[in-house]
Amino acid sequence: MKRSGTAVFILLLFSGFYLKAQDFEKLYRYVNPLIGTEKMGHTYPGATAPFGAVQLSPETDTIAYELNGKYNGEVYKYCAGYRYEDPTIVGFSSTHFSGTGHSDLGDFLIMPTVGKLQLNPGTVSHPETGYRSRFSHQNETAEAGYYKVRLDDHDILAELTATTRVGVHRYTFPKSDQAHLILDLMAGIYNYDGKNVWTYVRVENGTTVTGYRQTNGWARTRTVYFAMKFSKPFESYGQKNYDGKQVYNGFWRKFDQTRNFPEIAGKNLKMYFDFNTDENEAIEVKLAISPVSQANALENLEAETGNLSFDQVKAQTQDRWNRELNKIVIKGSEAEKTNFYTAMYHTFINPTVYTDVNGAYKGLDQNIHQAEGFTNYTTFSIWDTYRALHPFFNIIQPKRNGDMVKSMMMHYSQFSMKMLPIWSHYANDNWCMSGYHSVSVVADAIIKGNYKGDAKEALKACVETANKRNYEGIGQYIDLGYIPAEKNGTSVSNTLEYAYDDWAIAQLARHLGETEIYNTFIKRSENWKNNFDNTTGFMRPRLADGSFKKDFNALSTHGQGFIEGNSWNYSFFVPQNPDELIRMMGGKKKFASKLDELFTMHLPDEFFADTEDITREGIIGGYVHGNEPAHHVAYLYNWAGQPWKTQAQVRRILEMQYKPTPDGLGGNDDTGQMSAWYILSSLGFYPVAPGSDEYAIGSPSVDGAVLHLENGKTFDIEAFNQSQKNIYVQKILLNGKEIKNFTLKHPEIMNGGKLSFYMGSKAKK
Repeated sequence: MKRSGTAVFILLLFSGFYLKAQDFEKLYRYVNPLIGTEKMGHTYPGATAPFGAVQLSPETDTIAYELNGKYNGEVYKYCAGYRYEDPTIVGFSSTHFSGTGHSDLGDFLIMPTVGKLQLNPGTVSHPETGYRSRFSHQNETAEAGYYKVRLDDHDILAELTATTRVGVHRYTFPKSDQAHLILDLMAGIYNYDGKNVWTYVRVENGTTVTGYRQTNGWARTRTVYFAMKFSKPFESYGQKNYDGKQVYNGFWRKFDQTRNFPEIAGKNLKMYFDFNTDENEAIEVKLAISPVSQANALENLEAETGNLSFDQVKAQTQDRWNRELNKIVIKGSEAEKTNFYTAMYHTFINPTVYTDVNGAYKGLDQNIHQAEGFTNYTTFSIWDTYRALHPFFNIIQPKRNGDMVKSMMMHYSQFSMKMLPIWSHYANDNWCMSGYHSVSVVADAIIKGNYKGDAKEALKACVETANKRNYEGIGQYIDLGYIPAEKNGTSVSNTLEYAYDDWAIAQLARHLGETEIYNTFIKRSENWKNNFDNTTGFMRPRLADGSFKKDFNALSTHGQGFIEGNSWNYSFFVPQNPDELIRMMGGKKKFASKLDELFTMHLPDEFFADTEDITREGIIGGYVHGNEPAHHVAYLYNWAGQPWKTQAQVRRILEMQYKPTPDGLGGNDDTGQMSAWYILSSLGFYPVAPGSDEYAIGSPSVDGAVLHLENGKTFDIEAFNQSQKNIYVQKILLNGKEIKNFTLKHPEIMNGGKLSFYMGSKAKK
């Protein structure tokens, strides 16, 4: 009775929402999920719901992470599983990262085939030797919440859609008495021998299969449970175990487990399900996942899809996307709308829901917990997203961002090391990238009023994380004020990023009236000065004896103490105190000239040859937009007294780095950070230092926008005479009052009102 009531409630909720959604403009039609799938964008084109736990998308190859005992550089191209450049598809998997520069996931690959059963994927040059198929972009459609492609070698139409926790497949077959659905439980992204720890599958009946998969990859203790239902009973089924020989095999050998055997287990398994199909017969597959159990996966499946058809799920999910996209309604060209709403779509993919419909999730202690009064999230690529994605959420998704901070606090409380997340997913921290930038996300959310938990406990978690002496040089950073170059290969970038994070902690402490903590961390926030070399004007590696490292090259990204950047980009990374950085660099005029040089120099290929995620397209002069450390730099002209140059460079970046094409991103989207930069900058402002309530004003590229805020208010943006030529701000009015300091405050947005830009073709100096 309880489950029936829940199902009725969900149905009524969806019904009410569906009626309300009819008032929305159908903005999902401007979303093109293929943007960023070519070259280095690393986005995926498949189907997902907003912040969905399931990301159902095609894989275009099965490249191994390891080659001859070493890292295989080619695998980097497949962080999202799909490359627009590829001519074949090997299947459709339930989990993916969007825009990352490292990877995992790719769980539960399903591939429909006809003819002789083949369980190997085959090769790109000879797909007929396996289950993969050729395809053409002419027969491919990607929308928000929907993906379709024709598999040419099998004459099968594949369609995908998804709810939050359930991926729904629909495969339309030709007439055949040899139709198959292959479930490849060995397949995965960044795969290698030994990554699969264990796999279990239970065939419940002729239409239902459950199980789980354990992997040891980027997340070293990861278990994903699944439940799968077919719309039609299969005729027969079987499996093949690819495990090598082992000493002990137990007594399961009494059975023939290869055909129609209902319970199988092993490290490397592939299954298949056989069907007889009529011409144009569609078979639907619903596959739900859970971090907790097979029973929860089944409950997720029933609660979110029940008896709903593929088309009903698609309609509901696209209505949900409409609701999210309508939070900002812009005026602009068709290309501008495609760029803008695809960017919004990409920002609303991650972080991902990590809670079952009953509120259960697995914590970092590997125990099961209950999310009380919040939604638990995972997939926190915080080195990227603290800069613009989470600040964007503080404006347009404040409740979700509050839940994300709550999720970070749960991470801290359940973690044996008592640290906030660095880069976390699936009840693990994979420790990727530098800094402890979760403190920035926590501080920014609390200061802006979006976290409803215990703020003092959150400050305690920030302080404890920042004082973890055995983590990546923090002990030396605290003792010396910098990290010695001989102790750490990213000593300079770590010092700079820790200094910013310490400033964020200081702002939170001041907000909460904790003077002693404020004094400690505001002092630590000046540690960036210890890596500044007055003789060169650059941030430079420093040795334990206090001297600067010799053989310094400000252009190189290799062996100079930086991660994903060079000194030219990182030397401007003092977002917490631009005024002092300007003073140390010789004053406003010299500082602006140095920024000019950054944007106009020629950076030879040799200086980014060691950085695999950057190509020429992601670089303007020496400014690298395809990586994050300099994302705030164009706005620093405001502090140098030359805001018209901020306006010119922002518009240049918007035009050059974002295009409505598959290769339209100049670097990894990094779970939405690149897209969030686009959204905020195209609206005309940007959070240079999250943790502050101020935004730097740039140059809007939209003709206008209405922000529908969660508090029921609206914030209108007008850009009079804005065009590709009229990029310079002549005057700014906020509710009729002129803004002269090129600064907008967070409460001024959240209180609602009107921001008016008057644009022209000449710089106003």
